[in-house]
Formats: sequence, C-alpha cells, structure tokens
Amino acid sequence: MSAPQDILSRRAAITVFLAFAGAYFLSALLRAVTATLSPVLTAEFNLHARDLGLLAGGYFLGFAAMQLPLGAWLDRHGPRKVNVALLALAVCGCAVFALAGGFAALLTARVLMGMGVAACLMAPLTGYRRWLRPAMQLRANSWMLMTGSLGMLASTLPVQWLLPLVGWRPLFWGLAALLLLAMAVIALTVPGWRQDAMKTEASRAEQSSASGSKDSYGEIARNAYFRRASPLGMVCFGGMVAIQSLWAGPWLTQVAGQTPLHAATGLFWINLGMLITFWSWGLWMPRMAARGIHVDTMVARVQPLSFVALAALVALGPAAGGWSFALLALYCVLSTPSAQVQPVVAMAFAPHLAGRALSAYNLVIFAGIFMVQWGIGLGADAFESLGWPPAAALRGAMGVFGVISLACWARFAYAARR
Repeated sequence: MSAPQDILSRRAAITVFLAFAGAYFLSALLRAVTATLSPVLTAEFNLHARDLGLLAGGYFLGFAAMQLPLGAWLDRHGPRKVNVALLALAVCGCAVFALAGGFAALLTARVLMGMGVAACLMAPLTGYRRWLRPAMQLRANSWMLMTGSLGMLASTLPVQWLLPLVGWRPLFWGLAALLLLAMAVIALTVPGWRQDAMKTEASRAEQSSASGSKDSYGEIARNAYFRRASPLGMVCFGGMVAIQSLWAGPWLTQVAGQTPLHAATGLFWINLGMLITFWSWGLWMPRMAARGIHVDTMVARVQPLSFVALAALVALGPAAGGWSFALLALYCVLSTPSAQVQPVVAMAFAPHLAGRALSAYNLVIFAGIFMVQWGIGLGADAFESLGWPPAAALRGAMGVFGVISLACWARFAYAARR
C-alpha cells in the first residue's frame, strides 16, 4: 500500500490534476483533429480511405509502441520526468506535420505525435495510484477522460473555424507552442517521485531481472482480470475511440451527405456528449463504489445498448440524414462503461506495478484503436473493390466491426457471471 505521506492534500491534488489535464487536452486534440481535417488532407494529398485510416492510425501506432517501456519508466522515474521528456517528441511531430510535403511526412509526424503524448494519460493515472485514495482515483480517471473529450471538442468546430483564417499548417505551429507551455507547467507544479520510493522501485526492478518473471509484464499478462478485460478494451472501447476520432467525420460526409461544416458541427455535439458523460461518471463513480456497484456490472448492463445504437446507424445509413450525429453520439456515450475498466485494472495490482499495468492495458486499447481505424478503411476499400458504392462500403465495414465488438463484450460479460 502507499505510504500515508504519498497522499496529496486537496489543493495539491487539484493543482496536479490541472497540470496534467492541460497536456491531455492537447493530446486528445491531436488525436482527433484528423477527423476534421480529413476533407482538406484528402483533397490536398489525394488520399484514399486506407491512407486516411493509416494516417489517423499512425498516431496510435506511435502511442502503442511506447507503452511497454513507458510503464517501466513511470514506475522508476515518476510521472513528471517521463511526461515532460516525451512531450518534446510531440512538439517535433507538430513541426514535421506543419512542414509536410507528402503522405510519408504526414505519417511520420503522426507517429511522432503519438509517441510524444504516450504518457499524457498514463503519467497522471500512475501518479494518482500513489497520490489519491481509491474512490478518488475513479473520479480522477473519469475527469481526465472528460478533459480528453474537451480536447476532442476543440478539434471540431473551433478547428473548422480556424482553417479559413490561418490554414492547417500554422494551426500545428500553434499546437507545438502550446505543448511547450504544457511541459513547463508540469515541470513546475507536479511533484517528483520520492527518493525512497524510487530506490524501492530500482530494488524491485533488480529483483525482477534476477528472478526473470516477478513484477514483470509477464506477471501482468497472466493476471486473470487483465486477460478478461483486454478484448473489451481493445475492440469495444478502442473501437469507439477509433470511430469518434476518425470515422465519424467521413460517415457524416460520405454516408449522411453532410457538408464539412455540418460534419464538424455534428462532431462537436458528439464530443460535447462525451464530455458531459465523463463528467457525470466522475461524480457517480465514488458513490457507486461506496454502494458496492462494480464496474463489471455496469459494463454488462449498459454496454449492449451501444450495439443497438450502432446497428441502427448502419441499418438506416443515408436515411438517418441530419440525425446521424445523434446515433453516433448515442453509440459513443453508451460505450463509456468500458472506459471505467482501466482504473480497475490498475487497482488489481500493487502500487509499484501500477505504471506497467496501466501501460500494458493502454497498449491493448491503442493497438485496438489503430487496428479498427485502419481496418475500417481497408474494409471499406475492399467492399468498394467488389463494386459497392462508397457509402455502402463504409456501412459494410462498420457493420463487420459491430459484430466483432459484440463478441468481445459477450466474452467479458460471460466471464463476469462465472
């Protein structure tokens, strides 16, 4: 258990939360901005659906590649040092994107961005495992996700309004400057790992190396709850993020027939709904935990409703018209119970393994986001090659994803009953 002196005072906890929230806001904005920029980038660089999916997924590829080393770094060096160091890569990524002259440069920049913001959620969650009491960890996790929704909200209409005024390249120079500011705020306000705690981590790491398995990622991978939650995180939660951060935009323009401005407006309302949902989860989670209502129960009972919304979206297709954004929003909101599993995974392990447990689970999630983003693009292109119109091809790819997502939820729910 954490030593009592690790627990932050209320004022210090708020300060630390806000410092980390600023960086996570920017990371979420970078994650989702391709949905808003997709018409511009498609026209300027002549991108296919698979290119757009790979470009958006490049962020998650870079993000996922950092997760395993990230966990060990967080446990050893602490959230402040690791987050500040990695954010420098995100600054470089924004600069490369702003200067890009072709698809290869755009993809490289997206990978750098993903690598650079890889600690923006894991760093605070690792710190919260040691600095906050369990019920507050659930609240802080939900409100960090709310901050991410705010960043995704900023990637919609605000970005669409800025494009005619400044263009997409200066936009990324501005994001690079804001990332530098976030680095400075974290460095000045977030506490470091206590020296005795760092020595303990180093000692445990040496013991792990000597024993070959104890306190390693192998121990995490063998954990029953981690194994049960992984398909849910990869496909259900990861797939929802993939749709929210990329395919919701093309769906609104290609299937629903919306203009880019109307699509950006729809994305704005989707992300606003997510923001309110995560804010509500932050209020409810400590109360529900106090009443003995487990996260698994909420996933089993609420998550299936998201599949109903997704099925309606695919079945109606163009017939949903201007209300397509409402079905997308409903699908995303009803998928959020699976997001609450992440802090439960962390609490299934001792505090000195929190960074590795969170990073391993985050690797699962972001690998899922990458696979779903690219997979839907590949599926849409495959259906088009069979002669399907673009709108029908995207509906077909989304329908296949829905079936796989339902199967992963069923596995989690069945194991929970057992």
